[in-house]
Amino acid sequence: MLLWETLGTAWKALGASKLRTALTTLGMVIGVGAVVTMLAMGEGARAMVEGKIRSLGTNLLSVTPGAPARGPVRTGSVETLTWDDARAIAELREVARVSPESMGSAQVRYLAKNMTSGVVGATVPYLAVHSYDLTAGTAFSDNDLLARRRVAIIGANVARTLFGNLSPVGERIQIKGMSFKVLGVLEEKGNEGFSSPDDQILVPLSTHQAALFGRDYLSSIALQVASEEATSRVQTEIKRLLRLRHRLGASAEDDFDVRSQQEMLQVMGQVIGIFTALLGSVAAVSLLVGGIGIMNIMLVSVGERTREIGLRMAVGARRRNILLQFLVESVIVSVAGGLVGLGLGAVGAAGVASVAGWPMVVPVYAVVLALATSFGVGLVFGVSPARRAARLDPVEALLHE
Repeated sequence: MLLWETLGTAWKALGASKLRTALTTLGMVIGVGAVVTMLAMGEGARAMVEGKIRSLGTNLLSVTPGAPARGPVRTGSVETLTWDDARAIAELREVARVSPESMGSAQVRYLAKNMTSGVVGATVPYLAVHSYDLTAGTAFSDNDLLARRRVAIIGANVARTLFGNLSPVGERIQIKGMSFKVLGVLEEKGNEGFSSPDDQILVPLSTHQAALFGRDYLSSIALQVASEEATSRVQTEIKRLLRLRHRLGASAEDDFDVRSQQEMLQVMGQVIGIFTALLGSVAAVSLLVGGIGIMNIMLVSVGERTREIGLRMAVGARRRNILLQFLVESVIVSVAGGLVGLGLGAVGAAGVASVAGWPMVVPVYAVVLALATSFGVGLVFGVSPARRAARLDPVEALLHE
């Protein structure tokens, strides 16, 4: 029996019971659709995170305090970075801009409206280093830092919450009970990692340290390197410089961390990859259920078509022809379900992407995996029914009621 004749026979046999075939295919449709949707969600999330990080610039470095060790215990309260450290880093040859920063949280009020917001102490290079723009007003100047003026730049969400549709530029807000003049409004950026600049307020670093929070240390130092190729060299130079400034011995651990955007991309990629694999493996359980359903229906089909099998053997069909016929039927059901599931998975991924606001990405490997898995499931779960059909005795099959 030629292959095309086997395909035609299998198609007619499956068409004889359309409802049962459709219900059997449904298991593969759900399984493949779920796997494709989950993998596409993971790739979409990865693309969104990478886009956010790359939008800040791949030549960005971040220096943060590290918890120093005291004996066998690492302490959590650290005050290891200072403004002088930032000035020293700015003197390095391949450093383009440096932004010393101090973080805090405070109650913010305008007339009868109030909210809790993150308050960032920043310097003039802050906006350029983080690639932030203003939609209204101006940034503060070096003179504002020197004079410790009480001026502020507010995020988009802060402006909406406190001022609604009114222009906040030139108005005064209360931060921890102190009056600050609003100089400008940040362009809306959305979430970036665990925080959003839309919910923050920028004030001069000198005002932040002296008037608002009474501290003389920094929360972090962000800096731009002259070129992406110099990132690794500058990272090494900063570590050497800060160890000298902090008087750390050869055996002492760093009391700071220096991280690059490339490292953040790698870490985020690994985390998202783990979650994608986890979601995909959970969804793959439905493929197993679909395969069991295919095997169950094929076993039922063998029982119902016993006389047909005996008749085919009686007119010359060999056992391998019977085996091939039932294997082909199983694979057709499985692959058909896989193709439909692939389409539904793409539609589901597009829906999730539109709701979540990230790019719709259906990776090529997900398509290949879906089709290969469909074929494999049909083949594996069709072997047992096919072998059972091929081993039937022709005489007993013909006498079967």
